[in-house]
Amino acid sequence: MADPCTLYLVYVETRHTSHPDPSPDLVPLAPGLYLTESSRTRSQLYHALKRRLQPQRLLVAPLADEPKFKGMQAGALAWLRARAR
Repeated sequence: MADPCTLYLVYVETRHTSHPDPSPDLVPLAPGLYLTESSRTRSQLYHALKRRLQPQRLLVAPLADEPKFKGMQAGALAWLRARAR
């Protein structure tokens, strides 16, 4: 049986004003703001992102439910709906 996945909200600010997509597993919502789904704990995900991206600022917060949002990057809502299936 697969480990249950948790939905996380991630904010990343790096030293570079423009940087490539930080990770294929992070779904962009707005500059620096992402959703991701992971079977890792919050701490494990936080430290993995911290090592990989070396950000100036980083926030990783688990979400109890799918967020409601408007005006976010194209494709984010489709990704959220697809993961619910």
